[in-house]
Amino acid sequence: MARKSPQRPDSDEPELDEPAASGTAAASVEASRALWAELRIDPVEIALPTGTGYTLRAYRPARELTPTEVEERDQDDPFLARRQVVTEEDDDDEVVILDEEVAQEFAESDEEERKARGDSGDETEAAPAEDADDADDADDEEVPVFLSHKGRLLLFKTAESLVSFVRSGAPNDLSQLDSWGELSERLEPADVTPLDEDTYELDLVVENLRGGHDAWDSTLLIEAGEIARDLSYALRLPAVLEMLSAGSSLDDLDEALRAAANGGIGAFRGRRRLKKIGAQTASLGWRTIVGKISAVVDWRD
Repeated sequence: MARKSPQRPDSDEPELDEPAASGTAAASVEASRALWAELRIDPVEIALPTGTGYTLRAYRPARELTPTEVEERDQDDPFLARRQVVTEEDDDDEVVILDEEVAQEFAESDEEERKARGDSGDETEAAPAEDADDADDADDEEVPVFLSHKGRLLLFKTAESLVSFVRSGAPNDLSQLDSWGELSERLEPADVTPLDEDTYELDLVVENLRGGHDAWDSTLLIEAGEIARDLSYALRLPAVLEMLSAGSSLDDLDEALRAAANGGIGAFRGRRRLKKIGAQTASLGWRTIVGKISAVVDWRD
């Protein structure tokens, strides 16, 4: 119910020019959005069972980022594969030096065998090139990074506390961005106004899923999947990534929800797929995900 504005007593004083005030507010919002767009960082609001807070998120090519450091690394942590080069040493290997004539005979023999097989040797060289291309593509892929530190997400209950932290120079994972220094100089509390698509309500997901198929909120659940994937990657939570990976039951739920929301014949198929997904299984899975994310949050007042 809308609240009624109190009546003002008659006065000769000019009334506030509401259109002008509205225009000033709109200009302020536009300036804030221009700041975020220029620096390629966005404010994010996340609601968890323990509270609601603000943080920051950016997307950058993987090659430009150093993953957050965590004290206890899982041996199956997929984030280490990109940074570590495994060198296998075998003390039993022997280096055999051949004289020139024997070496030439081996070379000629190998060449004859390749010709007999119709193998020019080009394919052997192509395989490493393809692997290199795949590695380059992975490095160029944009990945999320949050205002976090040592594997913990920093969440601030007020815009003022977030701005204070950004200006403090305290260590965090976003400080590696080239635009971080400028943000720390220009950011004001009024700028911390997340867009609707950057506002996530993880605190409502489990309860919504428990309500049954007819009560499921597609927008709520799809957005929850997006932020959970981003957080699990940025904070290095392999277990959560696995639960949301392609082919998992929760990924099937996500795809069915998207199909149902897109309309058309795909929506009919999506709704049929949704009815095959158990509400209890989905809610239990998401309860685990929300719990794991909540466990790595560092609340800042």
